[in-house]
Amino acid sequence: MLQRLKINGFKSIKNMDLELRPLNILIGANGAGKSNLISFFKMLNEMMSDRLQQYIGISGYAHSLLHFGPKVTPQIEGELEFEFGDATYKYHFSLRHAAGDTLIFGEENLSAKGLENNSRLLLLRDSLGSGHQESKMIDGVAEGLQTAIPLNYLLSQFRVYHFHDTSSTSAIRQSCYVGYNKLLMSDGGNVAALLLRLREDNNIVYQRIIKTIRLIAPFFDDFVLEPRGNNVILNWREKGSDQVFGPHQFSDGTLRAICLITLLLQPEEQILKLIIVDEPELGLHPYALNIIAAIFGKASYHTQILISTQSTAFLDNFNPEDVITVDRVDKESIFKRLNAEELESWLEEYSLGEIWEKNIIGGGPH
Repeated sequence: MLQRLKINGFKSIKNMDLELRPLNILIGANGAGKSNLISFFKMLNEMMSDRLQQYIGISGYAHSLLHFGPKVTPQIEGELEFEFGDATYKYHFSLRHAAGDTLIFGEENLSAKGLENNSRLLLLRDSLGSGHQESKMIDGVAEGLQTAIPLNYLLSQFRVYHFHDTSSTSAIRQSCYVGYNKLLMSDGGNVAALLLRLREDNNIVYQRIIKTIRLIAPFFDDFVLEPRGNNVILNWREKGSDQVFGPHQFSDGTLRAICLITLLLQPEEQILKLIIVDEPELGLHPYALNIIAAIFGKASYHTQILISTQSTAFLDNFNPEDVITVDRVDKESIFKRLNAEELESWLEEYSLGEIWEKNIIGGGPH
């Protein structure tokens, strides 16, 4: 589990030191910095895939990533602390502004601390050097570094999900390659292939997904997943009818719900270690929101969840200690986890969403 995250100098995040729990809900006004934290995880995804320079370019180059630009902030620093097995692993890096308005590694360090054979304290530290444009984590794995192998695994075990695009040309409404069926794509574009695999390899999980979708869309009967060549599309049937409908005949909200349910109800041994979802409430009916929130809560027992939301109805489904408020104070984003004891008297009369609306806990535009 990702226990602690430190970020310095990234976009609106000047200094952040945040302890994470199995379930983490970000709330805050527009522009407070929720999306910037999610963007940091996107950058990490690209770093671990040798695409850091590509990410920098499509993000507007380094001056768009550094807190108020390179004159104010010459580098970005990040540190991720994981609990894994009987040890604690840390990945620390800095990205320095360089010629061409890009970023290069100022340092990339790995460490581990734990007990060897349950007795002797084991401390390991490795440096992957400086001055490189892409992460050298894979090089560390190739060299057999005891720190690099677990950290490379942990840093590859999270993904940021956005199911915003459900337009007529979105990937989810098109056919997808049957073989891309191991992990759900960030935009849900391969959900048909993933569902097909689950139907064939783990029908119990597949039927659980179908039954959950029916709670939100009672008219839905089942998917009709019939590969044509190497592709499959998200066709389906309605209850009481033999007619086959295509993905273009699902509403936007239903498609998003299908993606969320499929993502969260995957077999425990196949689900990622950290799932990050940006505004899962988009297009969902309040009843559907409650179901999705319950699934998030259940999933957090076997994976770690980070969500950003603008919905008070969605927030009402969670405990105060799961919630992190994000406020813009003196030109920087401030992250603060709620304290349940401090809110005890308020929660006797109001829901968590109502307290948020009243700006009692922060995370608002006032």
